[in-house]
Amino acid sequence: MHIASWLKKSLITTLTTSALLTAGFAHSNNENGDKPTFESYIKALKSEAVTKGYSQHIIDSSFAKVKFHKRAVKADKSQPETVETLDTYLPKRVANWKIKKARDLYKKHNEILTQVGEEYGVQPRFIVALWGLETNFGKFTGGYDVVSALSTLAYEGRREAFFKKQLWAALTILEEGHIDIKDMKGSWAGAMGQNQFMPTSFLSYAVDGDGDGKKDIWTNKKDVFASMANYLKREGWNDDLTWGRQVKLPEGFDVSLAIPKNTGSRANWLKAWKKTEKTLAQWQALGIRRTDGTNLPNADVTAALVFPDDANGRAYLAYDNYKSLMHWNLSYYFVSSVGHLSDRIKFPPVK
Repeated sequence: MHIASWLKKSLITTLTTSALLTAGFAHSNNENGDKPTFESYIKALKSEAVTKGYSQHIIDSSFAKVKFHKRAVKADKSQPETVETLDTYLPKRVANWKIKKARDLYKKHNEILTQVGEEYGVQPRFIVALWGLETNFGKFTGGYDVVSALSTLAYEGRREAFFKKQLWAALTILEEGHIDIKDMKGSWAGAMGQNQFMPTSFLSYAVDGDGDGKKDIWTNKKDVFASMANYLKREGWNDDLTWGRQVKLPEGFDVSLAIPKNTGSRANWLKAWKKTEKTLAQWQALGIRRTDGTNLPNADVTAALVFPDDANGRAYLAYDNYKSLMHWNLSYYFVSSVGHLSDRIKFPPVK
C-alpha cells in the first residue's frame, strides 16, 4: 500500500500505545539525556529477539549487515503535503501510458489473473490496477534492506513501537523461509514487494499462490496477484459489484448527505458510511444521476456519497467494495485512481 497514507491510517489506532511505549523506552535508556548509539540499540534488539523466540541463526543473519539509513529518517520526517485536487491528481496517477501498460499486462497475464480472480472472487482488473499504482507493475519496489530500514525507524524513536512490531514480523517472514535476507528489499519504511505489503500485512494476507511453499511477493507473479486478491477478499470484496461511479448532483442538493471528508479514523469513516448509505433508488429519488444525466442503475445496491475534494468537486456513489479499497489505503484519491484505472482496463474490452 502507498506507504505515506498506509502509515497514516495504521498509526491512528496505534498512536497512543506507541507514544507510551516510546516514552517508556526514552525514560529507561535516556535518563541522562543521552540517546544510545545505533549499535547499542541493535544489540538490545537482538537480545529482545532472543526473548521472543527467534532462532539465533535468523537473528545473526538478519542483523549481520544492518545499517542506519539517514535517508529513511529524512523521508519519514518530511513526507510531502502536496496541495492537489482530484482533477490534477488523476491525470498524473492514471496517465494514458499507464492505462496502455495496464491493458497490455492484463492481456499478457490473463491466464494467471483469471485463475486468481475465480479462486478469490475478485475481478482481475482491480488486481492489475492496484499492482500498477503501488509499484508501476512491479518496477519500483524499493531497494532498502527491510531489516535495516525498520531498525533505523525504530531507533529514530518517534514511532518506535510501530516499527518494532514491523521488525518482528519481518523476522517471522525470514524464519518461515519465504525470502532470504539478501533479497528482502522494500521501501524506506519497510513496505515490501510488488504489492508493497508492510510485514504485518504480509503475515495477515500474503498467500502461496503457486503451491511452492513460499509466499514470494517480490518475484512470483502468482503469489503477488493471489496475495492482493486475498487481501481484498478478506476485507469484504464482492465480485458482483464494481467500486462505485462518478455522479452528477442536482441543483440545491443537501451536501450533508455525503460522508464528511475528514472523519479522523477508519472506524469513524465506517460509522459515517453506515449512517449515510442509501439504496440507488433512494439516491435516484434525491435527484442524483450518472455524469451524462441518465438514470442510476436499476439494481438493489446500497451506496454512500463521497466528495474526495469538497461539494464543488467530483462526487461519487461508493459501493461496498469501496470500503475494501479504503482498508488498503485510507485515501479518497488513491481509491479513485484504482477505480478509474480498473474502469479503463474494462472499457473498451481488452482483445
